[in-house]
Amino acid sequence: MQLENAFQDPQLCHSLLDRLNRALDGRPMRFMEVCGTHTVAIFQSGLRSLLPSAVAHLSGPGCPVCVTHDAEVAAFLDLAGRDRVIVATFGDLLRVPGPDGRSLKHAQAQGARVEIVYSPLDALSLAAENPGDTVVFLGIGFETTAPTVAATLLTARQRRLDNFCVLSLHKLVPPALRALLDDSQCAVEAFLLPGHVSTILGLQPYDFLAKDYGVPGVVGGFQPADILLALCMMAEQLRDKTPAVVNAYPRAVDDTGNPRARALLEQFFTPADALWRGIGSIPHSGLVLRAEYEDMDAMKRLGLTLPDVPPLAGCRCGDVLKGRITPPACPLFGKKCTPATPVGPCMVSTEGSCAAYFKYSER
Repeated sequence: MQLENAFQDPQLCHSLLDRLNRALDGRPMRFMEVCGTHTVAIFQSGLRSLLPSAVAHLSGPGCPVCVTHDAEVAAFLDLAGRDRVIVATFGDLLRVPGPDGRSLKHAQAQGARVEIVYSPLDALSLAAENPGDTVVFLGIGFETTAPTVAATLLTARQRRLDNFCVLSLHKLVPPALRALLDDSQCAVEAFLLPGHVSTILGLQPYDFLAKDYGVPGVVGGFQPADILLALCMMAEQLRDKTPAVVNAYPRAVDDTGNPRARALLEQFFTPADALWRGIGSIPHSGLVLRAEYEDMDAMKRLGLTLPDVPPLAGCRCGDVLKGRITPPACPLFGKKCTPATPVGPCMVSTEGSCAAYFKYSER
């Protein structure tokens, strides 16, 4: 705790703000964070109000719930409506609205067997307790959570829990960043890279940012001083025209990542095209189970498909996730769409940018 408090020290933060101002020297900088935890940390700590006026902060597609596609939510609801199926999910997915405005919470209220779990391993307990039912764990999230799902699949094999399977809708961060930069409307000049994901990946998967696009990428922690240090390094790279991918969070992230976690991922999963809300299909940006584990693949085992669905009327979550607008520019923000009555997923998750703007910024 003492170490974390050191990264909240006001004097240290003010010195980093001075360093940032010197590096900018009045020049503008548009940076994007691609982690929901960073979104909340930047608001909660008050950093947005302290940053130089030349710094524009954009939120990217780094909230797992926010990037879950409408078609994927429709598949969740399909599962929830089936006999002898128990849906196991993290709680933040419960209120994400589907194409018709219904969510898993509505399905649960109508009698569907939807269980909130705090770990994928909890879903194995459900499978053991309900041998006559099929337990489906909804696998969403990025490289941070996918290894825990792989470990759960390994445990299920070892325990011979044949009634357990996973609907793998995991997504990979680097391909999404490439897709953003390939968009002609992208105005991002630097990326604050996710600390959690980078504990698994390390730095190499982000190298293309600097090599192919000339865009700095800095892996940052989540305390105020961590974030300010990362911003200083971005600004200095832009000033000196020396874009690079660097690690500003070495107390938690090794430059080489976690090889054992990546090996576990590769054992069970293989990359595939995936749907991202507001962005569409991104090549090789998802993870599906390998052929030898098809019996634990809910998509194949239960004959699921991702239907074509219309986008939610009026919701501009997609433009928020791509950094084209900030949440207050959405006509539904704070009116029809609030944390109590969310229309889009960016208002549902506590890590969503719309929810952060609603809670922490003036309206």
